[in-house]
Amino acid sequence: MRDVVVFPHEVKRGLVKFEVELREFNGETDHVHLLVHYPPKVALSKLINSLKGVSSRYLRAEYTARLNRIGMGSVFWSRSYFAGSCGGAPLTVIRQYIEGQKRPI
Repeated sequence: MRDVVVFPHEVKRGLVKFEVELREFNGETDHVHLLVHYPPKVALSKLINSLKGVSSRYLRAEYTARLNRIGMGSVFWSRSYFAGSCGGAPLTVIRQYIEGQKRPI
């Protein structure tokens, strides 16, 4: 499923309504890393819920057979998430960390 890497384009479309800039994206087999810049008016929980919804719908529509074959249930993402602020760290350091992750499958 390496071609799932095209999925950030779908996420970018979902970010437009929140006025969010996606600065970096990468991940592992069981999670993703996103570096975003968002305005203070955006509730982070709503943003993440939207991103999970958009990406889940896209991946299920495009890869239904593959997901069924590997035994994915009706839930694509867990209900939990981790969000961390990187206001004090240089963006180049954060980007390097995210780029160093494996691509999501």
